[in-house]
Amino acid sequence: MDADAVLHILDLLRRAGAEVWVGGGWGIDALVGEQTRHHRDLDLMHRREQEPAVVAALAGAGFVESLDLRPVRFVVTAPGGREVDLHPLVFAGDGSAVQASGEPERPFTYPAAGFVTGSIGGTAVPCLSADQQVYFHQGYEPSERDRHDMAQLRRVFGIATHF
Repeated sequence: MDADAVLHILDLLRRAGAEVWVGGGWGIDALVGEQTRHHRDLDLMHRREQEPAVVAALAGAGFVESLDLRPVRFVVTAPGGREVDLHPLVFAGDGSAVQASGEPERPFTYPAAGFVTGSIGGTAVPCLSADQQVYFHQGYEPSERDRHDMAQLRRVFGIATHF
């Protein structure tokens, strides 16, 4: 998925009234301010109560659900193979959020400071912070893409990562 496709999807969702944040590889590239590798998909966090608007906007652009792992996540795919991996969040009054996990007693946590702004193709986009990205890149055997992404955060932000 290229930067123009990402920006198009973000615009569709904004026009639908859905608030989303870019995570995963595109989220790291947004923090860095440049595309550093090829991306096969787009990871988006969204407000769970806005899920009907998210699904409708993406369906209008030709996306159909291809994987349902709710309440943790679900994936929609468009002709040509573009994928959006969607993560529903439940927000608290202080701006923090939680996402269900495979272990119901241990949900993923998002502090309010974990929601920041980055840049894709010179356009400001909402994304996850570097600290939040590091948090999500632990506890599993990293792929080469994961290693590349963490190296970008170390290079630009000088922060410690787990690998």
